Amino acid sequence: MRKVEICVLLFLIIACRPSAVTPSPVPTSTVAGADLPADAPPAYETALAFLDAWSAQDYKTMYALCSTGTRSRVPYQDFVDTYMRIAKESTMLAVHPALQAVLQEGTYARAAFHLEVETSFVGTFEVDNELPLVWEGKRWSVEWSRRCIFSELKDGNLVHMISRAPTRANIYDVNGRGLAVAGRRVTVGVVPGEIKDEPAVLARLSLVLGIPQPEIKARYEGQPANWFIPIGEISIEESRKHYDLLSSEPGISLREKSVRTYRQPATAPHVIGFLGRIPAEQVAEWQACGYTGDELIGLTGIEAWGEPFLAGQRGGTLTIITPEGQLVATLARRKAVPARSIYLTIDYDFQRKVEELLGERKGAVVVMNVNDGRVLAMATWPRFDPNLFAEGIEPHAWSALVNDPARPLLNRAIQGQYPPGSTFKIVTMGTIMERGGVKPTKTYTCNGVWNKLGRPMTCWLKRGHGTIDLVTALTASCDVTFYQIGYDLNGIDIDALPSYARSFGLGAPTGIGKYGVFAGAMSDSGCALFGDGRDPLGEASGLVPDDAWKRKVYGEGWAVGDTVNLAIGQGFLLTTPIQMCRLVAAIANGGVLYRPQVVYKVAATEGRPEIVFKPERAGRIPITKSTLEAIRQGLVGATTSPRGTATHRFVGFPYKVAGKTGTAQNPGELPHAWFIGYLPADAPEIAIAVVLENVGEGSAYAAPLFRQVAAAYYGVEEKASE
Repeated sequence: MRKVEICVLLFLIIACRPSAVTPSPVPTSTVAGADLPADAPPAYETALAFLDAWSAQDYKTMYALCSTGTRSRVPYQDFVDTYMRIAKESTMLAVHPALQAVLQEGTYARAAFHLEVETSFVGTFEVDNELPLVWEGKRWSVEWSRRCIFSELKDGNLVHMISRAPTRANIYDVNGRGLAVAGRRVTVGVVPGEIKDEPAVLARLSLVLGIPQPEIKARYEGQPANWFIPIGEISIEESRKHYDLLSSEPGISLREKSVRTYRQPATAPHVIGFLGRIPAEQVAEWQACGYTGDELIGLTGIEAWGEPFLAGQRGGTLTIITPEGQLVATLARRKAVPARSIYLTIDYDFQRKVEELLGERKGAVVVMNVNDGRVLAMATWPRFDPNLFAEGIEPHAWSALVNDPARPLLNRAIQGQYPPGSTFKIVTMGTIMERGGVKPTKTYTCNGVWNKLGRPMTCWLKRGHGTIDLVTALTASCDVTFYQIGYDLNGIDIDALPSYARSFGLGAPTGIGKYGVFAGAMSDSGCALFGDGRDPLGEASGLVPDDAWKRKVYGEGWAVGDTVNLAIGQGFLLTTPIQMCRLVAAIANGGVLYRPQVVYKVAATEGRPEIVFKPERAGRIPITKSTLEAIRQGLVGATTSPRGTATHRFVGFPYKVAGKTGTAQNPGELPHAWFIGYLPADAPEIAIAVVLENVGEGSAYAAPLFRQVAAAYYGVEEKASE
């Protein structure tokens, strides 16, 4: 018998292959037996092919490389199912086997390999194992058993993951009052085999749950006698109220469980968001981040934005156990990362009051601190009840919400896109002063009609404003003046007004919901789903049209009439309430555009300090101090001057308001009513933007609501007549 040492050659072949784990220089040898042909291929080729196929999850190739005895003993589907079950139980994401050495002895061989395993719950761990191989006359084959996966899988032993999932953390208002918290619910069900008086069981369940008796019976009929069959759910309070009625009847069973609960009545649901099932097409991504794939995750609002904080990170212990449950080996373990509560910038009482003032009027209200961008309230109507989503929404309830023409899931404060109407005249005035060199004292003549486009365009004041200077034109919202300004700007540069509009923060998201804003704080999770600049709040961009946009969309160039329309906030222009609130806040604070902030802080937890989010300057309006002061004068005049469009709405109000009305035309329907402004005008603290859809003039509808919101913020008691 001839012994051939091929240690060096085999090691070089293996070491030169790319692998997730670098092979160790373990001696490898071959001993030729009587039944092994001299020209037989080396066993390592089969071992390498098998391990490569495992890494690629190519079970068909793996099975084909198994011995005849293995394939006669283990059907292909059982082979695949074994790998799939172990992968699922261990939360396996990928395997990286690396061949280290092969020992051939006659017609048998052993291939030692190192295995690196990536999992969701316990991270990455490494083990050493070996593949047995046998010569079958023409080729080497793997003599497979479950021990080829983990060496301890013998005698029916099992892979078992002991999971550690943190309880989802809470969402609080700025003062620590719970808005979304862990709560308890009671599942009411029956154990069919324990029922003694079925009519009594049906009557009591129907009374408490409000479900018809035939429907209750249909839910448990034909089910195993000793199973608990859920029928419905009630609150802890309801369970206490009906405890004697339910617990005294054999067959009825009550079980408590933890659920997500939201403060009632539903407050700031669009800000807080809701939970839902992981979309089927995203399951693999979420599993790679430590999820099983069947959890409820945040889908919208802060529930989505704060997912890496609120959910924490699962941990676990991966073990091998006997069929009787005895521990054989521990493969890996990782501690769970505790969940962390989130505190918002909004105050529950004020938010609730703003929602009450908005009432059932379609629209939105945004209140912002002008000096740091913190959102103090964000109300929109219609609203929805996030409790519908606490355990995964029922299909009929979801269908009702998404098909509702009123669009209750739309957060109009950041997703509603509207022409801003005359509120945009702030931008137009700033542009003509900066690009046109126009002084605030320049005068214009308004006779109620403007004709320079070959067709009469009227002012909202039919008799006209007469001779009027630029500042007063903003105060009085003189359309003819701003038609002329648009005309003049078009002659200077057709891109001047669109360009300045963008510099005022329009035509792009404010960034209120981007992960990327606080990407450094997302270090709680290494998940690729977080910190990548996505926006779980779904903020809309709005639209600032220009020549390039119009050519792309309509195939025609920009016309002077487009600039004239844009100058009064009409035409193709679209803005969101959050954009307009930030714009007027920048006028108030001296020109700084802050990124709106709705998250105040993330609470501390074990080994992780509290994260307090600081104000972030996103830009500055490119206007001089004198231009800014002229705009401010015009806004103060709108609420105090005899020529102001909203002066009559603020008579007797104890704080001086700087603001601007807007009546945005909406063809075929009533106009959208706008009012944006800040106060106190001489020492600004807050900015407010109000929009009401399809109601009429801004001075008639939006300005009074603005006053009510400001009064609520400052605790001003007002009579109903005011």
